[in-house]
Amino acid sequence: MRIVTYNVNGIKARLPRLLEYLAEQTPDVVCLQELKSSDETFPEAEIRAAGYGALWHGQKGFNGVAVLARGADPVERQRGLAGEPEDEHSRYLETEVDGVVIA
Repeated sequence: MRIVTYNVNGIKARLPRLLEYLAEQTPDVVCLQELKSSDETFPEAEIRAAGYGALWHGQKGFNGVAVLARGADPVERQRGLAGEPEDEHSRYLETEVDGVVIA
């Protein structure tokens, strides 16, 4: 399984390059950080069209993380940091892909 990380520094601005990268490199799992996008504006349709399932924990303006899985939908295990009830930053998402925990 090939797992990569990608600091997109704004998914809307970097979406064309992200889609190009997915097509060129076909990683199995991609962990994205600094989405700088709310949950409602995450480009799920474009990512699904590229052959990837996705889970995301967005935040407008800054922060935000996502896990993409080629040909599968990641299964959510945890959103946000455990033990931090006032955690307002979208910086942690724990998923499972093909039996492997990805955080």
